[in-house]
Amino acid sequence: MKKWSWGDFVSGMKSRWITMVIWFVLLGILSVAWPQINSQKTNSNQLLPDHAASLKAAELAKEQFPNETGTPLLLVWYQKNGLNETDFENIQRLFKDLDEHPVNKQSFVPPIYKAPAQALAQSASEDQAALTTPVFFDSAASTKELQKGIDELKEQIDQSLNHAILDDDLDKDGLHVRISGPVGIQTDAVSLFSNADFTLLVATVAIVLLLLIILYRSPLLAIIPLITVGFAYGFISPLLGLLAKNGWIEVDQQTISIMTVLLFGAGTDYCLFLISRYRDELRHEPDRYKAMQKAIENTGSAIMMSSITTVLGLLTLTLAYYASYDRFAIPFSLSILIMGITALTLLPAFLTLLGRVAFFPFIPRTEAMIQKLEAKKGKKIRRQKEKNAFSMALGKFVTTKPWTIIISCLVILGVFISFVPKIQFTYGLLDSFPKDMPSREGFSIISDHYPPGEVAPTQVIVNTNGEEISLQKALQDLTFIDNVSDPEQGKDKNYQLYEVSFTMDPYSPEAVEKIEDIHTVVNSSLQEAGIVNAGENLWIGGETATLYDTKQITNRDQSIIIPAVLLIIGILLLVYFRSIIATIYLLVTVGLSYLAALGIGWILLHYGFNVPAIQGLIPLYSFVFLVALGEDYNIFLVANIWNKRKKRLPLKQAIAEGVSETGSVISSAGLILAGTFAVLAVMPMQVLVHFGTVTAIGILMDTFIIRPLLVPAITTVLGRYAFWPGKLWKLKDEKEKELI
Repeated sequence: MKKWSWGDFVSGMKSRWITMVIWFVLLGILSVAWPQINSQKTNSNQLLPDHAASLKAAELAKEQFPNETGTPLLLVWYQKNGLNETDFENIQRLFKDLDEHPVNKQSFVPPIYKAPAQALAQSASEDQAALTTPVFFDSAASTKELQKGIDELKEQIDQSLNHAILDDDLDKDGLHVRISGPVGIQTDAVSLFSNADFTLLVATVAIVLLLLIILYRSPLLAIIPLITVGFAYGFISPLLGLLAKNGWIEVDQQTISIMTVLLFGAGTDYCLFLISRYRDELRHEPDRYKAMQKAIENTGSAIMMSSITTVLGLLTLTLAYYASYDRFAIPFSLSILIMGITALTLLPAFLTLLGRVAFFPFIPRTEAMIQKLEAKKGKKIRRQKEKNAFSMALGKFVTTKPWTIIISCLVILGVFISFVPKIQFTYGLLDSFPKDMPSREGFSIISDHYPPGEVAPTQVIVNTNGEEISLQKALQDLTFIDNVSDPEQGKDKNYQLYEVSFTMDPYSPEAVEKIEDIHTVVNSSLQEAGIVNAGENLWIGGETATLYDTKQITNRDQSIIIPAVLLIIGILLLVYFRSIIATIYLLVTVGLSYLAALGIGWILLHYGFNVPAIQGLIPLYSFVFLVALGEDYNIFLVANIWNKRKKRLPLKQAIAEGVSETGSVISSAGLILAGTFAVLAVMPMQVLVHFGTVTAIGILMDTFIIRPLLVPAITTVLGRYAFWPGKLWKLKDEKEKELI
């Protein structure tokens, strides 16, 4: 009785049609029945958990010190030669128009047009070059409603003044205005992704297609992986849409954008691993169905193991408190899982349907087929090389000079890792915007022409519990405090609010660190006043406090998730390879690659492109992706070596052949995966540019240093102990002397 196999089922002459029909039917049903993920994305900018101190301060401020005016939009006016009386009169005329003809969701405008122009001039910056005027919007308005209001506001500016003042370069003479503040920043953040989403998709598909054509020189072979990934996306999008619609997950545009890149990059890799093996089998097996069966038998477990490793690694992001991390977990994990299933079901059906034609014009044939074709054509046909000459030479080199390779790699990696402690991080949203974004330009004008602390004052709220207390002197005595407001009494007279302005940029890392000092000073003052549990009667809010909480919470997430990723992937590697030693050095090498990628990323961004600080979310983003995806290549390489060792090949020969056979396909896969992440550089959000840069560098490090050099060299030096305590550890070479 013939033994049943998965390869037979998905690629058989009849079953391949069943496989394709199932996929087509499922895709059609899901596309109609469930919403697409793009229609279910959230516009919420709330990324901190509910227990964050700055959020509690904001809630208490709304409760005890309510502001009925709404959420402010700031119109930042600028005239490099100084605002004149005509400019002030024009500004007043606009505000009169807004008062008489309010824009969508406008809740309040200050009546600045009722006072003389000279009074408005007193609110300008000291150098008279800048002026900030607020327009308030309904706090409950959605981003879409706010955007409509901004569009109407721009029309009124155009009618009252002229549209050029919104768009002209700030260096030009004349009056300029930029829309900033909370409303401007919120709408700019959403528009950044909505405008770039299509660009990202097109660029990703284009780079994958281009690389496939260059690497494989076959038009059909370039299209097949893209079609397979397209089917996977067609399944994933409605599935995630259903989960989001029911409130089981929350996704934003950033999540969808990175998911698209991940799907095309990792998905193409899985396809290439199977396609490469299928091509090799076609050179020995005349029957395309049997060739596919053998290809799946040899690579299927490695593909699924790789997929599961990545899935579980990404699922650790559910342990995060910070929403940007948590929103990634389910979409990314499901995407990789479904992509792995697609690569082992739909792809084999496509490939067996096309057979050898899929590789045209470089069609793989058996020796008998070549001889038959030679006899028919009456001329010699050039044989295809089964192994790349460079890969064969590399495989021999790593087994003859292992210590040279190990020392050289560690020195090179060590140099780049030495830059990691020098990295500066930022957590501000505006730092992620392009410099020419209106809300960031407006913020820059305010920062340049007003005292730095006035841009974003910090709120200190205390519950005095009936005690007579004033914190003004204690706060004012702090050297980094520029100004402290008089205390404002809350609805409950026990509550006091102080607005504190820094002497420095309130968004700077230095200011963020000062939140602890403020907390310490106020806490001591409350204790001296006899207030029990002073820490429970103190709340600090504002932008600087939010950045402080962001830093603390993301640091907490890193301390939990990084060990969890290493533990989970370590367990999976141990189960798959049955070797404690191999598990350790595979994890260590990928960890070194990750740290080196951070160092190179900092060198490139900071010294090459003058980036003062990279986004603070990057270390964990990159770690999870690089460790999970980087182990894929190690799994394919080491699995190949293990399989050859099981056939009792001498260890050095097994390593050399493993490097040679996996060299070209892993290099191709690494280039494509790195290329897709590098596409994130076209995005306007700096957090994605930084993430794409570091991740692409890390993937290239894994592809061209860790996998072909460091890992096989370490395996060579360890000898049979690389398999300890598995069965292969007991297998000794008969033809060669072990190094250990």
